[in-house]
Amino acid sequence: MIVGLTGGIATGKSTVTAMLRELGAYVVDADVWARKVVEPGSQGLSEIAAAFGPGVLLGDGALNRPALGRIVFGDESARQTLNQITHPKVREGMKQETLMYFQNHPSDPIVWDVPLLFEGDTKYLVDVTVLVYVPEDVQLTRLMQRDGLSESDAKARIKAQMPIEEKRTLATYVIHNSGTPDETKEQVVTLWETLQNKAAVQ
Repeated sequence: MIVGLTGGIATGKSTVTAMLRELGAYVVDADVWARKVVEPGSQGLSEIAAAFGPGVLLGDGALNRPALGRIVFGDESARQTLNQITHPKVREGMKQETLMYFQNHPSDPIVWDVPLLFEGDTKYLVDVTVLVYVPEDVQLTRLMQRDGLSESDAKARIKAQMPIEEKRTLATYVIHNSGTPDETKEQVVTLWETLQNKAAVQ
């Protein structure tokens, strides 16, 4: 059973991921694969260079992230082009890692940590979804504190994502992360037991 874990910016997904790891969950991290598929010498990096020009490479052949960011930020078609190159490769890598884990642990649930789970096609590859949730006003306050942003900058970043309330309607399970760490941990422990039981009878 594949469990898709997601959240919104500053909702505390990383905290919940860490709690799940402590409980013994195996986590496949989309961000890790997003870096792997553009490593020097990779097919992904050569396709990016072909699409956006040699200016997106550093002198040592690695990806120049700021340069690429300047091209795709605010240019929807450029961002779509980048996503079409990287997203299928990320999904393929995650699937391969998952298959290797399932060979030795066929009845365990496996967690896919995917920031933009509901926004892309990865949602079709998971069996259940978990949202780490805080109300938008809490999200705003935490983001301003965490990243030292002004209110308008923080709001702009939140608005760039699918609204957290919309994600809440799509999720199979919701972890409410507005309270204390202990209150969150209690929910995560209960959820993990539920997921293990579900996976065992599949």
